[in-house]
Amino acid sequence: MSNFTLADLEAIVASRAEADPSQSWTAKLVAGGQDKAAKKLGEEAIEAVMAAVKDDRENLIYESADLLYHLMVVLKIADIPLQAVMQELERRTAQTGLNEKASRQDP
Repeated sequence: MSNFTLADLEAIVASRAEADPSQSWTAKLVAGGQDKAAKKLGEEAIEAVMAAVKDDRENLIYESADLLYHLMVVLKIADIPLQAVMQELERRTAQTGLNEKASRQDP
């Protein structure tokens, strides 16, 4: 079992974002701006969905890793720390998912 966490990934993304874009995919994405990084995130999300629909477990794992990585890049560019996302998840788990979703619906 791995001890690798999303916090570890966040730190790696932050470090690699400072590298030379010719030497790092992360730095290249960051240099390309939020539009480029968000489009890549969307592509990875679609690929993960396709793997899930096809019940392709191996590819779903692979694409999920890509999705999480690209999400961390998008968050880095937006200057949103992972901890802010985790706090939002924690807030939401204080109630059931159905109640949380109902609280967001327009009257």
